[in-house]
Amino acid sequence: MTGRLLGIARAASLGAPLEVVREATVTVDMGIDGDVRGSKPLRQVTVLFREGWDDACREVGVNLPWITRRANLLVEGIDRPREAGGRLVIGEIVLDVVQETEPCHLMERAQAGLRKALTSDWRGGVCCKVLVGGRISTGDAVEFAR
Repeated sequence: MTGRLLGIARAASLGAPLEVVREATVTVDMGIDGDVRGSKPLRQVTVLFREGWDDACREVGVNLPWITRRANLLVEGIDRPREAGGRLVIGEIVLDVVQETEPCHLMERAQAGLRKALTSDWRGGVCCKVLVGGRISTGDAVEFAR
């Protein structure tokens, strides 16, 4: 099954607003160019799956922009991982799925009930380590392999 990259976002500093970009360079050492979290080995790139985000938003009864989740990448059209392991191939890059992205208190600040809605079934997305860097652009193909 092949999906698609819908969005790319980065934060210049912790807590800063996310900047949405059409394309980005991703490196093994620093994750997404310009993103403050890229040097964290177990959380270089965070990936949100549109279908899980939509489910969480329906559960709380609101339609929120995907960057509310503070994830780096938004993808659609593939089954989201529900355990660590496996590889996401997005355009030129390869990501190792390391762990679930745990919803934090910021989700509750954004919308009452959102943190709980994201906790179910890995709806909050995954944290990844970059195995192969390169350029990505919105519209790139996305595949997941175990």
